[in-house]
Amino acid sequence: MALDVDSMAIGELLLDRGLLSAAQLDEAVALAEEWNVGLIDVLQSRRWLKPGELYRQLGYYYDLPQIDLIADPPDRALIRAQDVGAMTDALTVPVRRTPEGALLVATARPGPSTLLHILDTYPGQVEIAVAPQLDISLALQKAFREEQSRQAVFGLADTDPVMSAKSVITPPQIVVLYLLGSLFLAGMATAPVTTLIVLNLFMTVFYTGNFLFKAVLVWVGGEVQERSSRAIAAEAAAMRDDDLPVYTVLVPMFREPEVLPILTAALRKLDYPLAKLDIKIVLEETDDETIAAARALELEGVFEIVEVPQSHPQTKPKACNYALQYARGDFLVIYDAEDKPEPDQLKKVLAAFRQRPENTACIQCRLNYYNARENWLTRMFTLDYSLWFDLMLPGLEYLGVPIPLGGTSNHFRMDVLRELNAWDPFNVTEDADLGIRLTQKGYRVGVIDSTTFEEANVSIPNWIRQRSRWIKGYMQTFLVHTRRPVHLVRSVGLAGVIGFVFFIGGTFLSGLLNPIFWGVFIVWMLFGAALIEPFFPPILLYLSLLNLLAGNSLLIYLTMVAPFRRRWTDLAPWGVSVVGYWVLMTIASYKALKQLISNPFYWEKTQHGLSKHTADELDAAKSESEALA
Repeated sequence: MALDVDSMAIGELLLDRGLLSAAQLDEAVALAEEWNVGLIDVLQSRRWLKPGELYRQLGYYYDLPQIDLIADPPDRALIRAQDVGAMTDALTVPVRRTPEGALLVATARPGPSTLLHILDTYPGQVEIAVAPQLDISLALQKAFREEQSRQAVFGLADTDPVMSAKSVITPPQIVVLYLLGSLFLAGMATAPVTTLIVLNLFMTVFYTGNFLFKAVLVWVGGEVQERSSRAIAAEAAAMRDDDLPVYTVLVPMFREPEVLPILTAALRKLDYPLAKLDIKIVLEETDDETIAAARALELEGVFEIVEVPQSHPQTKPKACNYALQYARGDFLVIYDAEDKPEPDQLKKVLAAFRQRPENTACIQCRLNYYNARENWLTRMFTLDYSLWFDLMLPGLEYLGVPIPLGGTSNHFRMDVLRELNAWDPFNVTEDADLGIRLTQKGYRVGVIDSTTFEEANVSIPNWIRQRSRWIKGYMQTFLVHTRRPVHLVRSVGLAGVIGFVFFIGGTFLSGLLNPIFWGVFIVWMLFGAALIEPFFPPILLYLSLLNLLAGNSLLIYLTMVAPFRRRWTDLAPWGVSVVGYWVLMTIASYKALKQLISNPFYWEKTQHGLSKHTADELDAAKSESEALA
């Protein structure tokens, strides 16, 4: 794209005033043409100018005054009379009426097209001033905070209440549970042995189905990824930067100022035009420490701080819903604060969207850990994620089973995300729920071979806090999507229902049921078979032995082979100790059940930055940032 006269003149002005070097201007012009964006967009993506300096020079060039929207806040009544989406897209905001009766309008993009927009939008006499883009965005957030905060919390519950976890359990579900409980008690009173045999049979069959289903997923999952990853990589490598769309990156954070430099360094390394990234660092307005740390970094203009109004529930999905209302991209991805995505991930995702069916609404990338070998827990966590993301999720996609998304690195089509009212703020595993909801609404979720690396938990108490929240969210998701069993079967098919029961239900039920079977095994070891024989008829005994020997052996084997896909063969022997990891899963499952009853919407914070690797990552990120400044 050839630069317009104004852009070239502004570049020359910055050069003449010593604010840009000749090399910097040449680079900016080349990038603007290569990326098919304006020169101002390129300068916003670089740290060559001090904050505010670019806008002062834009005002000078267009002979427009500067306005400080922080010290001189706009009239909220004037702002609220306009469409917030249009103002966000145009980067304009009405400020106040002048004594002469003219309307003062602030803009971050002065120029002919903005002038036409202002004249079309604001009839009558207008005066124009220049203000920084981030100040305009903050003014819009303050003006619409009440209704946008409410939309972030209740958007899904108001429009599609049956799909919201706002009601933890519905009256029909209470009736079903009451009837099942009554049936069990009546059976124990009249025929206790028969009742326990039936219950034992149910649990044993569930276990058998669970491990067989996981084995099938691993069997088919590896094949589908191998076939598609090469085609996706080839198309991604051939993409031209000037054809790429604007991509929104949401990074929700809470009390994590220490990892901000790591995050920003990782996003700068993405093989994607930085000027086409719309990066929202989403922070709670009460998180003064992280807000101050973010502002102190003096980030490029493509980084925007979104302050989420305080309200209940204080969850990640609510924060993302709020920031979504200011997103400008055609596609959107969620990254966590400590994430390090592979540089070509965004391009691979776009290639995957082009190659997948038209109803594909989300692409899930793989997750794994950069501190995998730090201690036993990080090794087991890595084996767990390698099995889950590298093998099982591709298997779910191949079989057409609803895919529970991971908490990060899921990429969405913006139009579908808004159509479905995005995330459920009352579900503490919001992305898993959204993956199931997408499938029920007729959309598909794809899985691709691109990895985002995170910091694995190094602390067992911290791990239990994180895992118990995930399991509680799975419980919420299971309750929400079984409210209409007939609709579930019609929308996802019988195979989808079976997969949903084993993959979502099995995740938490196995943790809750494990102690029962462990207890039976201990009784058998201590007192012999005579004590349990009445409750284990021969066929049930053989099936239970199959679960004990073959089932557990298969799960241990799958855990051991999971890292082979990444050639991390040194982690494989640690799979033998996965039984200890299952014990931790059981502890987390019972904690999740307790919280589901007592405090269902509580978001238990996971502390990051505990790894010894984080200090090295932070030092490297700071060095890179200083080199760019």
